[in-house]
Parts: sequence; C-alpha cells; structure tokens
Amino acid sequence: MIPSVASFPSPLSLVPRHFPFATWSLPGLPGYILQDPVWLWALLVPLVLLPLIRQQRRVPVLLVPFAAAWHRPSLSAPGRWPLALATAGLVLLVLALARPQRVEDRREVHTQGYDIMLAIDLSGSMLAEDYEKDGDRINRLQAIKPVIQAFINNRPSDRIGIVVFSGRAYTLAPLTFDHDWLSKQTERLKIGLIEDGTAIGDGLGVALTRLEQAKRESGGKRSGAFVVLLTDGANNRGTLSPEQATDIARSRGVPVYTIGAGRDGIVPFPVFDDKGNKIGYRRMAADLDEGALRSIAEATGGHFFRAADTDTVESAFKAIDRAQKIEFQAKSYLITTELFGWLAVPGACAILLGALGARPLWHREAAA
Repeated sequence: MIPSVASFPSPLSLVPRHFPFATWSLPGLPGYILQDPVWLWALLVPLVLLPLIRQQRRVPVLLVPFAAAWHRPSLSAPGRWPLALATAGLVLLVLALARPQRVEDRREVHTQGYDIMLAIDLSGSMLAEDYEKDGDRINRLQAIKPVIQAFINNRPSDRIGIVVFSGRAYTLAPLTFDHDWLSKQTERLKIGLIEDGTAIGDGLGVALTRLEQAKRESGGKRSGAFVVLLTDGANNRGTLSPEQATDIARSRGVPVYTIGAGRDGIVPFPVFDDKGNKIGYRRMAADLDEGALRSIAEATGGHFFRAADTDTVESAFKAIDRAQKIEFQAKSYLITTELFGWLAVPGACAILLGALGARPLWHREAAA
C-alpha cells in the first residue's frame, strides 16, 4: 500500500537510501514506481540458467563433407527464438512481481462561497474631498475604490455583484465569479453616471432582488448571501424607503453591512467650471444618516461601520471579510493504479509460446 499523505508527503519520494528494499521511482517516467523492487534481483536468474541450458543442448553430431554447400541460410535460427521468448517472458514476469504502479496526487476541495452584492452610493456628495492619501486630498469615491477592489480580490470563492445608486438604482454587475471583469467595472465608477440624489432604499432593494435564487432558499430564507451598503448621505429619493427595504432583507434572512462614508461636520466640496475643471472649494455640511444605517444593520443581523478616513474604510471591509469568511476543507489523497497485469499477461504468453516452439526441438533431441 502507498503510505498516507500525512506520513508520505510526495508520492514519488524515496525513503532513505540505506534501506535496500525501498519503493523506487522509475527514472524518466514521472508518476510511475516499483512498489516491490526486491524482485528485480530475480533478473539474475536467466543469466545463471542460460549457460546451463546451452551446455545441456550439446549433442554429438556427424560431420558430412561439403554439407555447407547443401545448406540454405534462413532468416532466423530455429533453435534460438523459443529461448529468447522464454527469457523475455521471464523478465516481464519479474517486472510484474516488482509491482509497477502509476501514482496520481489528487486534491479535492469542497466549498460553497457566498453571494455578495455591493450597493455603492454615486450621489454628488461623494465628490466631497474629506479623505487624504499621501498628503493629498481625494474624494470619497476615490478612497473606497481600491478598498472595494481589494475586498473582491480577497474572496475568490464568492460570487460578487455591484449595484450603484444615486437618484435611482441600477445593476452595474450581476453576481459573477469573474473578479477580473468585476474589478474593471469598479474602475469605471464615477460620479454623474446617474441623476443626483440618494435613494438608499432603492439601492438596497435592487441588491436584494439580485440575490433572489430559489435553489438557495429554504423556508423563505436566503442562505449564503449578504449585502454591503456604502453611502455618505440620507435617503431623499426613490420609491422604496430604507425601512421597507430593511423589512425585505430581514424577512429573507439577508444580513446587511452598512458603511457610513465621510467625516461629520463641514467638509470641503470642489467647485467646477463649465468645462469640468476644478476652480476651487466650497464648504458643505455632511448629511449622513447614521441612525438609519445602524437600524438597517441591527435589524438584519449585519453591522454598521463608520468610515471617517481611508484607514477606517479599509478596516470596515476587512472586518466584513472576517465576519463572513467561509471555511472549507481540502482533501488530498493518492490514487494508485496497479500495472501488474500489463506485464504479467504478455510475460506468461511469451513463456508459453517459447515452450510451444521448443517442443519439436525436444522431440528431435529425444529421437536422437
């Protein structure tokens, strides 16, 4: 038997060389081994028997003058091929007894990731430059983009989708395993794609709609899914109120993690000219409805995070990643295929044919 993975990390590894009967890997044939190579010593048997057989076959002959002129040369010596077949058959049988095997290292991972919808606010207030990076001001969207991309990259086993909302809510990307494509869609995010406003209820409602899948529902509850809602304001637009969207999420058993972006108080807001060039700043009061975001998170079994700077935004996504990180078990095992029959059967046939070919010779020797 092949040793277990715990005690034998590589299927083709050899035990120390001082042990003479170790399993041998076949040179030039990766993945193939001889489990009982001690049988190879039996290959010395033909070398011992061959001279004995030749001595026994020496019989007296009658020398006839000019007999060579009567002889017609043949393609092969009739007395040699039975011995050659028997020798080849014996070698094959010995190799078969050495138990050649093909060994494959198989790894099996059983995992079921989460379905995650990111609901991202693209309202005009996300242009407020109350974050800093390397000493320079950046707006709220610029601060959260790389954090979202890192979150996506850290969850390779999950399907992730993105909903963006401002005055209305739209699906930017449905649930997908293609995280490279998803990162490209995240790069495309910019303020002004949607009419201005903050429709938090609609954004959460569309995200919940994207999570509807009958095969992952049990008793009306959606399993293996959650929503991350990021906004910097208060609900002032949309058809669905935050309370109504929260009731839907709670009834479906979908946790909602909420992130409040931006600082409290007065924040700098850029002013642009008609050509889109920044010409200065004006002061704007932050209008984050922290109470509503806390209520959404608490009612659905999620958690609220206050992201007042770049570090806290990153900490919030890391905390969500830890809280909703699925664990899976990887199973590694060896598959061994015995190749005994592939050598034993031809070897036995070769010995049988050699014996049949030697019968006329035996009769002639007996007659002599």
